Amino acid sequence: MSSTFFHDPGAGGKPPVLATRAVIPSRPAGSRAELVNPLQGTDSHREFSTGNTLPLVAMPHGMVAWTPQTDEGRWIYDHRAPKLQAFRATHQPSPWMADYGQFMVMATSGGRPPVSYDDSSSFYRKADTVSRPHYFRTVLHRFGIEAELTPTERGACFRFTYREGAHAWLAFKLGRGDMLRVDRAQRRVYGVSTANSGGVPGDFGAHFVAEVGAEILDAGTPVPVVASQPNQAQPAWLWLKLKRPANRQVTVRIATSFISEAQAVVTLQRELGARSFAALSHSARKHWDERLSVIEIEGASEAQQRTFYSCLYRCLLFPRIWHEFDAGGAQVHFSPFSGKVHPGPLFTDVGFWDVHRTLLPLLTIIAPDLLGEMIEGWVNCYREGGWLPSWASPGYRTCMVGSHSNAVIADAYAKGIRNFDVATAYAAIRQDALVEPPSEAVGRAGITDYIKFGYVPADRVGHSVARTTDYAHCDFALGSFARALGHADDARLFTARALNYRKVFDRRAGFLRGRNADGAWRKPFSEFEWSRDYIEGSAWQHTWAVPHDAAGLIRLMGGARAFVDKLDRMFSLPPRFETGNYPTEIHEMTEMAAANFGQYAHSNQPVHHALYLYTCAGRPDRTQHWVRRVVDELYTPDRFPGDEDNGEMSGWYVLSTLGLFPLTVGHPAYVLGTPRFPRAKINLPGGEFIIEAVGDVEKACYTRAVNLNGQPHRSLELAHTEIKAGAKLTFHLTNQASTAATRGKLPPPFSLSLH
Repeated sequence: MSSTFFHDPGAGGKPPVLATRAVIPSRPAGSRAELVNPLQGTDSHREFSTGNTLPLVAMPHGMVAWTPQTDEGRWIYDHRAPKLQAFRATHQPSPWMADYGQFMVMATSGGRPPVSYDDSSSFYRKADTVSRPHYFRTVLHRFGIEAELTPTERGACFRFTYREGAHAWLAFKLGRGDMLRVDRAQRRVYGVSTANSGGVPGDFGAHFVAEVGAEILDAGTPVPVVASQPNQAQPAWLWLKLKRPANRQVTVRIATSFISEAQAVVTLQRELGARSFAALSHSARKHWDERLSVIEIEGASEAQQRTFYSCLYRCLLFPRIWHEFDAGGAQVHFSPFSGKVHPGPLFTDVGFWDVHRTLLPLLTIIAPDLLGEMIEGWVNCYREGGWLPSWASPGYRTCMVGSHSNAVIADAYAKGIRNFDVATAYAAIRQDALVEPPSEAVGRAGITDYIKFGYVPADRVGHSVARTTDYAHCDFALGSFARALGHADDARLFTARALNYRKVFDRRAGFLRGRNADGAWRKPFSEFEWSRDYIEGSAWQHTWAVPHDAAGLIRLMGGARAFVDKLDRMFSLPPRFETGNYPTEIHEMTEMAAANFGQYAHSNQPVHHALYLYTCAGRPDRTQHWVRRVVDELYTPDRFPGDEDNGEMSGWYVLSTLGLFPLTVGHPAYVLGTPRFPRAKINLPGGEFIIEAVGDVEKACYTRAVNLNGQPHRSLELAHTEIKAGAKLTFHLTNQASTAATRGKLPPPFSLSLH
């Protein structure tokens, strides 16, 4: 491929000269932010996901993130694309949920202003590109411009270094809306993007103010673009012609707000002010290093370190902050649930079906106060919209099933997190468990039938098995929460309902399966069919969905030996699937087949706890074997085994490589596995929690003994209190699988403890 630049008539007929490379902000040795690869998972498209991620430049949980854009659609960035269209302010949690409030920024040079992507697109070379959480740099070869970007929590600073002798243009484009204006005296651009994919009130808008560090010589009237759908405000380009500074560098400071233009100006002064690009980048890198250093791993290879810290970075992006600070420093937020401005915190872009499994339990360890603030934000959702969110982006969205915020809140309380309104949170969860919701976007669809029959009938509500098991798990968590708060009657009611999963277990078939209101099993049945009774899976992926009562499920399947045999068969079967009620082969099916781990589809969430069920059946060695294989074979610095889903896929990796797994959300303990690295240190407010692996960690994946603070630890799980207080957990490894060498005990099974 030729690297010759396009001839630019705006350069006075001379061949373009590449801009002199600016000094990249210092990158101190030991910086964990420098180990992160934001490009991990970006080799994805609609038909096959290696993460479906974006290379987000953002502060941890930042209200806005920034990404290079190669396509304006849902797959915003594809690292295989040769050209960049622009830099995008994005709030997209996944391509399946799409974006909202987006707008684009781009620098160009040449003889005419940019008014389309044809005008703004430029070839860029991967070798010229640096992508980190706190800093992005590339060269726009068409224009000979070096483009740099660094984030703040609600904004960003760009630095464009133009080449000599060419016109300097700067362009803005809204995702939707035509509200753009220029104040040439103050060198500012103001805009409001009304773009959204649902989940917003009618007066929604993402305001921004951009302060340009160069004289604005001319500004173009926004150019309408034909709308892709009728009745939409027209997207538009606004171009600025700039007087190029002597050093050819132009900084653009941008702040955003969901409240108002005036609030965006407040944020501009608060977060960026007159600080230089280098100072802002240094601050962002330092903040990321502090957050990533909460877990320090030692003895890992460079590839392992890059994979680990890239995953940990993903765990620190979502849920997204939605609150702002007004001129007096008070915390306020525009509510997508009420359409009004309210005091207090709010967090959004969170799908609880995904992240309740690993990400939010991980935050109970590494960021408990932050998680408490998040929960208070979700309680605000209930106050403002009447219900807890199930999938928020930014408001209520209909996606997936269950009301897993229930389990998350109960889990946090059980682990000692109390910096939220506990009484209101309990009332909100209780409503989910008892009241039929107005739509499938909130609460538990089919809860009336669930209460009546003890399961969700397959002939009345879709995804009946998935809903039944999810509701049972959340009932377990709610029962524990009620008991802790002294609500004895509620505790008995919800704890009894937690056993409802048994009513959809067909002993003859050996699977959980759909059952009609009259008690008959829905027919026909195929164990490989991704049918309407499940969600994004078949009976093989969903039959294990009883993380709160593994012992009860083991008994239903005929005991520990039969249960282990069934788990083994999941891996020995071919990755066969039948599309069932799906009109075509969806990407999760393709990814399961490509991974070739049998019916174990780690590319999607329903099986993410299943490997740890081996331990519950007395075979921790099988857990350790398969977890090691998944860790080593399905995760790399560049790829995930499927949709990353806002930190959930990453959370699984982080926890599993530490040798800890939150099997039962709502129960304050972790099943033990085997650590992947010789040593890890979790820096906690209560002290250091150290995990050590004694033995050849590369060849030995089995644990023969565990010590806690130098004393034998006989349990196969570890209480959250032991981690929180700070301790030393030592795993003694062996390369020989032996049930005798891995004996231990779990607490009394939940279903037995009821009697």
